[in-house]
Amino acid sequence: MTEREAEDHLLGLELFGMRFGLERMHRLTTMLGMPQRRFAEIHVVGSNGKSSTVRFIAAVLARHGLRTASYTSPHLRRFRERIEVGEAPIAPERFAAAVEQVAEAAAVIERASEEDERVTQFEALTAAAFHSFATHDVEVAVVEAGLGGRYDATNVIPSGVQVLTGVSLEHTRWLGTTIAEIAAEKLAVVRDHATLVVAPDLHPDARAVAEEVAAERHAELIEGPGELDLELRAAGRFHRRNFALACAAAIAFLGRAPDLAAIADAAAETRIRGRLDVVDDSPLTIFDGAHNPSGVAALAGSLPELLADRRPVVLVASVLDDKDAKGMLATLTPTVDRVVLTRCSNPRALAPEQLRELIAGLGDGVAVEIVARPVTALSRARELAGGGGAVVATGSIYLIADLLREVGDARPSTL
Repeated sequence: MTEREAEDHLLGLELFGMRFGLERMHRLTTMLGMPQRRFAEIHVVGSNGKSSTVRFIAAVLARHGLRTASYTSPHLRRFRERIEVGEAPIAPERFAAAVEQVAEAAAVIERASEEDERVTQFEALTAAAFHSFATHDVEVAVVEAGLGGRYDATNVIPSGVQVLTGVSLEHTRWLGTTIAEIAAEKLAVVRDHATLVVAPDLHPDARAVAEEVAAERHAELIEGPGELDLELRAAGRFHRRNFALACAAAIAFLGRAPDLAAIADAAAETRIRGRLDVVDDSPLTIFDGAHNPSGVAALAGSLPELLADRRPVVLVASVLDDKDAKGMLATLTPTVDRVVLTRCSNPRALAPEQLRELIAGLGDGVAVEIVARPVTALSRARELAGGGGAVVATGSIYLIADLLREVGDARPSTL
């Protein structure tokens, strides 16, 4: 396979949807020789902040001399962005070879399976990541759970350290309708005699579940610090919080006193693409993949330190239909002067007209325009902001992917 053929294969697996369960993943990794047992792992679960926490942990460990890898989702332009070794996506040919190997293993499994037991896209990509890490002689991989934890495809790893970034009401159709129920699903990844690292601002109900799970599995429970006195390349208060949590997880994995210079270097050098990501200065243009009320609240709380006296501030927004669009817009619109609504390429995106009605119902009188294509919407917002203003594009990671995608890139994944 070429990289494009590998991407087309993965995109073709969307026909079989998203299905939970670990049996297919166990069979797939067994066919591949159990690659996930050839390196150590740190497993990161939570409602928000997983990807940045994963990248921060990998960066800290890399600067302590370890050959690190990370697995995150979703990607912005190419699938292989999710599979990093040494803080860079794996090479196109290595990615294609891993996907081809997994496709061959999946074909063998599926010949002996029921029709509805086809390997899913996320399972295939996760298996490809583990296979890649093994062939790259990785020492430790930091793995982000896709959704939940208990039945997520990543939950076949025998991780020694688990990290809970936070819990909010999300994916209630699958994970439960209360904070405690969702926390229990996420914390099902905790292993016996492992170390569980949690954020200090964890919801009390989630904290109670964490304490119960740690006690049941004889795991050490560590609370990360709220913030460290360091300069971060990644802007925003929530990034400082996630970096502090990542340091606690990295130290727990190392089992020794950290190199403070290494931690400072990781803080200064790690960029988080697509999350409070400044992509231009005139006008100031910020891309942020916040997609739920808690993520948007973190964005809104961090904007003042970036915007300073920039005016006007123009919002570009698209939101998927399974998100709390009203709650997100209620937080965002008071922070901006104008809004440009668009529709990202994900088929689950709400129509801009629906978003306009939600904004009208909020009654704050902000001026709203609709521009159908995301790239054109961004251009219009930059025109409205002028050189001294600012543009914030947010509401869905799929919107950010549309804005970053170049001619020739594969179509975006919708899962």
